[in-house]
Amino acid sequence: MKIIVVGGTGATGRYFVNELLSHDNKVTIIVRKTDMIDTYFKDKINLTVIEGNVLEMDNVKLFELIKDVDAIGSCLGHNLTLKGVFGKPRKLVTETVQRLCIALQEYDQNKPVKFVLMNTTGNKNKGIQENLSLSEEIVMSLIRTILPPQSDNEHAAEYLRSCIGKNNKKIEWVVVRPDTLVNEDKKTEYKVFDSPIRSPIFDAGTTSRINVGNFMAELIINETKWNEWKGKMPVIYNTSSMKGI
Repeated sequence: MKIIVVGGTGATGRYFVNELLSHDNKVTIIVRKTDMIDTYFKDKINLTVIEGNVLEMDNVKLFELIKDVDAIGSCLGHNLTLKGVFGKPRKLVTETVQRLCIALQEYDQNKPVKFVLMNTTGNKNKGIQENLSLSEEIVMSLIRTILPPQSDNEHAAEYLRSCIGKNNKKIEWVVVRPDTLVNEDKKTEYKVFDSPIRSPIFDAGTTSRINVGNFMAELIINETKWNEWKGKMPVIYNTSSMKGI
């Protein structure tokens, strides 16, 4: 498969890319800087690296990028610095998702392209009944106001849900919502649900980045799993964080 990944050298994205490469997929990553490529990807067979930014590509280059692509994955996020959190572009994830989707819809593909977006349990799926308590709503409203990345994540997911929708002939999508992200060296057991089973504010679970990368890759590679979750916003937890649930 030919797969494009944005955010491929991030803390989660590198696991996602390596999982895709381990299954002999042809992966193209678009990165801001290439200086850490050798550190993250020791075996670069089937890996193409493009230094740049989707938002700054002209249409010719963007159409060439998406030519014959089977799937696009986004682990894109804001750097955890003052400039990264509060600087421009504040809608980095949303605008990148929009630009890619617009290009996919304009390009003459003979099959729908899979789009997998990493998001967060702090973002409700508005397509189904997901209720937060009043206190949770207040806290989320504050986070949304104070921290632009939260609003960006919400808008990116909502664009796929409401603008692309479930019946688009050129794009199928899944929004993956991990809970509190943690670093682990090895894949462990994890569980996936339609909605959060714990409070993302007051009783959050954990999800290892390597497990998120594995699940995102499995969605693209495994057709049965894709058909189970396409058009949905699954929540993923490490099994170890679910004791007592």
